[in-house]
Amino acid sequence: MAWTPSPQLLAALRFANRAHTRTCRPACIARPPRLHIRTLQTESTTQNEPPIPLRKQLKDEAKARKLAGQSKQSLRKGKNDSRLDKWELTVGIEIHAELNTTRKLFSPAQTSLSDAPNTHVALFDAALPGAQPQFQKETLLPAVRAALALGCEVQRTSSWDRKHYFWWDQPNGYQITQYYHPFALNGHLTLNSNDDIDPMDEPEITIGIKQVQMEQDTAKTVLQPPDTHLLDFNRVSHPLIEIISLPQIHSPRTAAAYVRKVQSILKAIGANTTGMEMGGLRADVNVSVRKRDVEDDGAGLEYGGVKGLGQRTEIKNLSSFKAVEDAIVAERDRQIGVLEAGGVIAGETRGWTLGSNETRRLRGKEGEVDYRYMPDPDLGAVVIGEDLLKHLESTMPALPDETLDFLTQPSPYGLTKKDARTLQLLDDGERLEYYFDVVDHMQAMLKDDPAALTKIGKMAANWILHELGALVSSSETSFSELNAHSTAPALAEILLHLQRAEITLPTAKSLFTRLFTTPFSLLNQDNTSTTDSSTKISAQHIRSVIEKEGLLLLPLSDQEYIDLAQQAVAANEKMADQVKKEEAKVKEKEDNGRQKKSGKVMWFVGWMVRQGEEGRVQPERAEKAVRAALGVE
Repeated sequence: MAWTPSPQLLAALRFANRAHTRTCRPACIARPPRLHIRTLQTESTTQNEPPIPLRKQLKDEAKARKLAGQSKQSLRKGKNDSRLDKWELTVGIEIHAELNTTRKLFSPAQTSLSDAPNTHVALFDAALPGAQPQFQKETLLPAVRAALALGCEVQRTSSWDRKHYFWWDQPNGYQITQYYHPFALNGHLTLNSNDDIDPMDEPEITIGIKQVQMEQDTAKTVLQPPDTHLLDFNRVSHPLIEIISLPQIHSPRTAAAYVRKVQSILKAIGANTTGMEMGGLRADVNVSVRKRDVEDDGAGLEYGGVKGLGQRTEIKNLSSFKAVEDAIVAERDRQIGVLEAGGVIAGETRGWTLGSNETRRLRGKEGEVDYRYMPDPDLGAVVIGEDLLKHLESTMPALPDETLDFLTQPSPYGLTKKDARTLQLLDDGERLEYYFDVVDHMQAMLKDDPAALTKIGKMAANWILHELGALVSSSETSFSELNAHSTAPALAEILLHLQRAEITLPTAKSLFTRLFTTPFSLLNQDNTSTTDSSTKISAQHIRSVIEKEGLLLLPLSDQEYIDLAQQAVAANEKMADQVKKEEAKVKEKEDNGRQKKSGKVMWFVGWMVRQGEEGRVQPERAEKAVRAALGVE
């Protein structure tokens, strides 16, 4: 019997397709599929804890390391630490990612990261007596899509379990998870040199993924100093996936690269709300060390089929890539020091503070017995149909490696790997989407100019990475805030005028700065100033400003180029004689099959550029006029 989706599931599928409008991945795609991020899920969690921009967070981390007297190189590689030749590090990582859904996992309440506290709380979320969980099956869609992207085997049947522990952010006294029968098993993720892995792991390393399971989030705790804690139940039962890797990582740098790669995949397919810097993804790392070149005598521990492991400790709730790397380094060094002093590593949960040189003990490590896992009697099994899997596979957006390959192809973008990777990593993918929109608009306007089409990819990337990056850095704000009133067509209009030599470079930079930092100084389409905070600056606004302020660059006529070239020759007669003699030698070498260009002709071109009106002298036309004036054509 054919599977027929329910109206609720059909609505969820329609939402999922709207949440990321990327197309499928046929061989003939004209550009990589695209992701449009829901604005609902990209704001700060509460007003009490404003998000820290990633750029600022990295700067703060660097300052903290400097104050601690540790260089970046020594922290990353354990420089001058001969102990690393004797001990092998092993790391397993558990990543908790908030799913990009409109409803909670076990209640019909709306998900929210930025609304007023306790405004989206169902009876079950508050653990009121008699309230029961109601599985919202549309939340399964981004979870399954993530599992497929991570190469997992999606299980046709999975089930729910209760994990018991008591804490103020867990109103039921237990968390609903998938301990015994998760919905996805046996995945893998391959990292290569493009992912900034440790050189010892190059050219690539494949890390196994033991399982991916769905579970519910807890309430959000908001501290009000000095000792008051408030609870926001909006986050209770927000859908999560936990991605559990095998202990196959042996470098702190590669561990950070693994988390970064997982985040980029989840964002590319529209499965995750926000990145680590915004609290939408966090990592727990399990760290152990063991002596190298020692045969396994059976005394070591085993996890996921990996034998001979040392006693592990878990570092909880790491919220940045650098925190992952630095915490692993600190815990590795601590464990080596304990073992070399004749001590024993205790299985425990430890914490890490940004800028610290060591981890700290939080509590003893809980085990399966402590959590008293049991099947949830209020929830049935989750059954996933084959036709749903085929649908999600066929509509899978482009993954980061595919997008990187596409961006670095000579046409239509032609970016370097460095620029392409930077675009992918910045601003949770928003900067890359903005870049695509700008290039799309420019391509549409230049479709009849094949020569220009080959240049716009690099041109747009240069402005969006460097010019816009400088504005984001100097303003100490996020790209989303800076881009609140500008549009991609507006920037494309500025770049098109510059590419056609209709405005000067200084004029383009001035318009660019006004577009992002003082948008209300631009003009409306009716040529009046705007103070409406909701106004979006369009391409028409840019054209109006250029016209009203007389910014258009009038090109020189052929006669004006001839006159200016003759002035250059007359003002520099000795240089002109040298150029004529040199050009004669160049011509002789060309006749003998050797080609050489004269740089002194370009000296005259530079003179014309400096003497002419700013931006009006085009080097190619100027060189032609100089050669005519010198008689060396």
